[in-house]
Amino acid sequence: MYAIVEIAGQQFKVERGNKVYVHRLEANEGEKIEFDKVFLLDNGGKISVGNPTVDGAKVAATVISHLKGDKVIIFKKKRRKGYQKWNNHRQCLTQILIQGVLPKGETLKETELTATRKIRTQGLVKKADAVVVEKVAAVKKAPAKKAAPKKAAAKKVAKKKD
Repeated sequence: MYAIVEIAGQQFKVERGNKVYVHRLEANEGEKIEFDKVFLLDNGGKISVGNPTVDGAKVAATVISHLKGDKVIIFKKKRRKGYQKWNNHRQCLTQILIQGVLPKGETLKETELTATRKIRTQGLVKKADAVVVEKVAAVKKAPAKKAAPKKAAAKKVAKKKD
């Protein structure tokens, strides 16, 4: 399920588990927010197009962090006139995690929220990636083989040099 939604004046195609960078929002980190300007909604192949928005559809998200984008350099110059102007800019952004796309009348289940929180704490976004993390954790728990002590080998080399 995905949706095309307007967030802070820009349109984004979002689905559950996506991390999106948007213009700075006036929300604190960890705060849950909802966007109701949904222009298109795809619910398992059934597409709903709004006029101008889909009635009752919402996108639920959580603010992850506030940050600044890459530096953009603005340099103006006129040849042979001695005119040079240098400026730069860094856009203020907010990173959000999409918790779910909600058609009319649906609410976000608490179980979905906790599952998304667990995945996010592991540094992952999608459920498929969570399986990979479980396998990696199992490998890390397995006892590692100890390497042979290097001190004995170093003493043998030192005796040969004498």
